[in-house]
Amino acid sequence: MEKLVEMKHITKKFPGVVALSDINLDVYPGEVHVLMGENGAGKSTLMKILSGIYTPTEGEIYIEGTRYKNLTPAISQERGINIIYQELSVIDELSIVENLFVGRLPQKKVVGIPIIDKKYMMEKARETMLLVGLKRNPMTMVEDLPISEKQLVEIAKALVWNTKVLIMDEPTSSLTLDETQNLFEIIRNLQKQGVGIVYISHKLDEIKQIGDRITVLKDGGYVATKMLSEVSGKEEIITMMVGRELKDKYQPAGRGRGAQTEVLFKVENVSRADGKVKNVSFELHKHEVLGFAGLVGSGRTELMNVIFGAEKMQSGKIYLEGKELKIKNTYDAVKKGLAYLTENRRETGFFDNFEIWKNVAMEEALRTSKWNGTYGLINEKTEKLEAQKQKDQLNIKATSINQNITELSGGNQQKVIVGKWLAANAKIMFFDEPTRGIDVGAKSEIYKIMRELVEQGKGVLMVSSELPELLAVCDRIVVFNEGEIKAILDGADATEELIMHAAT
Repeated sequence: MEKLVEMKHITKKFPGVVALSDINLDVYPGEVHVLMGENGAGKSTLMKILSGIYTPTEGEIYIEGTRYKNLTPAISQERGINIIYQELSVIDELSIVENLFVGRLPQKKVVGIPIIDKKYMMEKARETMLLVGLKRNPMTMVEDLPISEKQLVEIAKALVWNTKVLIMDEPTSSLTLDETQNLFEIIRNLQKQGVGIVYISHKLDEIKQIGDRITVLKDGGYVATKMLSEVSGKEEIITMMVGRELKDKYQPAGRGRGAQTEVLFKVENVSRADGKVKNVSFELHKHEVLGFAGLVGSGRTELMNVIFGAEKMQSGKIYLEGKELKIKNTYDAVKKGLAYLTENRRETGFFDNFEIWKNVAMEEALRTSKWNGTYGLINEKTEKLEAQKQKDQLNIKATSINQNITELSGGNQQKVIVGKWLAANAKIMFFDEPTRGIDVGAKSEIYKIMRELVEQGKGVLMVSSELPELLAVCDRIVVFNEGEIKAILDGADATEELIMHAAT
């Protein structure tokens, strides 16, 4: 069987950095080839080379047996290679059909004049939407879709152009269990049609369900390629990825003292006008990580938004260290010592055209800077020293604090956001899906950071859809369902079964 894609001895060098060194990867028709590695291992760089965004420093690329020395994004797409990024690229202000054809509008000639072929667009949109199970009118605005259906639009967008190789980067990071199974069914249908899939994921439980082969990268180097049927289990994959066994990956030290200490933060009878948050009350104790469990749409994120001033609170009170907080907006929340690491770091977590040091400096500058009428005055030297301090303390993997944040892996971007709030001296930190899309090694580091924060006397609220990490990290777990608290469980006694029973 001829390979759809073959990448041989790929090396990519940037100034001062070898991002990839002697990497091999191939994909066969109808195969799901899983690509794994810690954040910063080189997965994204390798896929950008295959997509024609980067040119390799050394190595060869073959598509259906033909070598391409100067692969461009246009040539890559023309040859049927499409990529679905973890951060969705759909445009909310456009309809589904407009998103499918954005930048590549089909044309026909009428009396010799080229015009947009809207009839073809609608027919092709319906055909492709049927393929991915998206039961909507093609004219539906994307902003009206839930994130799971936006994901389907993203997939349809790739398939509308005769895709032969589909690269999927963390495709289930925002999906529920049922939605994930629906996606797997779509992938299986694509396999039957001979489409090759490169599947990037950190979810070890799901790759055995969907994958055929696995290739592991580490620090820009090639580790191994194996049939997944020959892999003994999770621990073998983790060891290949990190080069060590993570026996303590879900056992942070110091857990369990929080509930016996003084109340640091208190929420009392908080509600939202639309009913998505109903009469919620809880306490966060000193030295405690308080978790929030619940199904997607249960109201956890809505609660965090209300507390942080991003959405209007209809009723209720909030207290910090015994004093009532009157929060007018998010800026006011920051001034009063609250920090929020949102679930969508790309849209609301950082400034994607800024260097690391500017991102770290931003919240502290807003909180403390003097104003000259329009602009906050930033002391660049001081802010760079602070950014370097956070880079060192949080083990942020970057060439320097002057590197653009978009060039970092997801885990390192998340660390920059944590550093931003630490620099702003926040007292209470909200973590909403903090490990979404990052690898097991980086997850372990994020957990460690959380424990260090509470040991320093700060408060941590953690929203997560991953029950194992809630059980491992949190002192107590608040279970949400339909905007209400259904249970508050002690971390030592909680189980996945107890949480799911309360959440459904």
